[in-house]
Amino acid sequence: MNIVPQMSGNVLYMQLQGEIDEHNAAQARAYADRIAERYAYQSARAVFDLASVSFMDSTGIGFLIGRYKKFSRYGVPVYVTNPTQATDKILTVSGVYSIIPKI
Repeated sequence: MNIVPQMSGNVLYMQLQGEIDEHNAAQARAYADRIAERYAYQSARAVFDLASVSFMDSTGIGFLIGRYKKFSRYGVPVYVTNPTQATDKILTVSGVYSIIPKI
């Protein structure tokens, strides 16, 4: 998985690309946490763009919830946007949207 961060005004967008699974989660978590530490103080919100996610399993849910907790420590609300149909189904069934709203 690749993560492409971009600030737009005071909104931090993180475009997730590829598969979010057990094989790449540790590296992705570490990189996303570094992004949070760098940009959280200047961010009014963080948005994970899931348009380019080709596969997500329960590891992806854990990734999102973990980053939600990380940003929450900085007082930054987290959102997801542009989920694929398959990703949207996983996030709906798992109840993630009750914690991390879809915009």
